[in-house]
Amino acid sequence: MKIQIINGPNLNLLGKREPGIYGNLSFDNYYEQLKKSYPDVEFDYFQSNTEGLLIDKLHEVGFSFSGIILNAGAYTHTSVALGDAIRAINTPVIEVHISNVHNRESYRHVSMIASACLGTISGFGMNSYRLAVEALINKEHK
Repeated sequence: MKIQIINGPNLNLLGKREPGIYGNLSFDNYYEQLKKSYPDVEFDYFQSNTEGLLIDKLHEVGFSFSGIILNAGAYTHTSVALGDAIRAINTPVIEVHISNVHNRESYRHVSMIASACLGTISGFGMNSYRLAVEALINKEHK
């Protein structure tokens, strides 16, 4: 099983950025823990602050990976293009958020990508990524 994790804008600053919302753990440190927890899964990780590069990565892996975990950051709430890119590929995508977006500003309550995704996981901190991995593994075994 091959899972691509894609993080969008400002998520390169996890561990430093607003620790009261996002915690103190960097994504690189969390990613190492995640890989150790699932030794039978091949993971790849990509982060960009640029919408077009996120779309390019979806196109690149969207026909060859078992699943994609996408935290599109603020693009979740603004990008019709990301939603279209998800619809254009075969690989199932799970939308994840570290914080509970429905417990934050009202503009974060609407996702432009959710309807194109297999599902959405929000509000469980970094554990949101693990829950998405479990969902993809369970989907694969059905």
